[in-house]
Amino acid sequence: MASGLIGRKLGMTQVYDGDRRLLPVTVIEAGPCGVTAIRTRERNGYDAVQLGFEEVQERKLTKSQIGHLRATGQSRLWRFLQEFRSVRTCQIKDILKVDLFEKGEFVHVQGTSKGKGFQGVMKRHNFGGGPASHGSMFHRAPGSIGSSSFPSRVLKNKKLPGHMGNRRVTVKKLRVVDVRVEENLLLVSGAIPGPTGGLVLIRKLAGG
Repeated sequence: MASGLIGRKLGMTQVYDGDRRLLPVTVIEAGPCGVTAIRTRERNGYDAVQLGFEEVQERKLTKSQIGHLRATGQSRLWRFLQEFRSVRTCQIKDILKVDLFEKGEFVHVQGTSKGKGFQGVMKRHNFGGGPASHGSMFHRAPGSIGSSSFPSRVLKNKKLPGHMGNRRVTVKKLRVVDVRVEENLLLVSGAIPGPTGGLVLIRKLAGG
């Protein structure tokens, strides 16, 4: 069976647990995902299954994408493809749903964080900045970043202004609060990266 599913972030809400505690949760539309290819250790060097998510019309795919999906006899076309490690229990054309996960287990969720463009050190690295009053001439700048005579260069890995966000981020060990199979919904505790509507990968913990 595959070790995860492809999903889409729908937003956040609150639910009560069994002890009547109010929990913040993220709602994910997880699956259904179709099995589009199977990788084996003998042929590919590793065991994995390729899943497709979000059915799409043929005119919205390239010829190479259509050819890849049709090569295995797919009757459905999928917009997104992703590989997950697996044990050999899946077959081509199988449909995997959110019941792959169980209430109470922990998962890793991977997504692309919101892009924030070019940002300074105060926003990007949480620097304190200088005095805010007039005349200090030092407000939001990074400050000293290296020596003068030796080594006469800026050392690597300094925290400086630059592009912020739009990175692949994995939030580990989020608890599955609820699984709603009829609606293909997965509720996980806390926040996950990305905007509402963003694509996410939900993976079981190793050995799960």
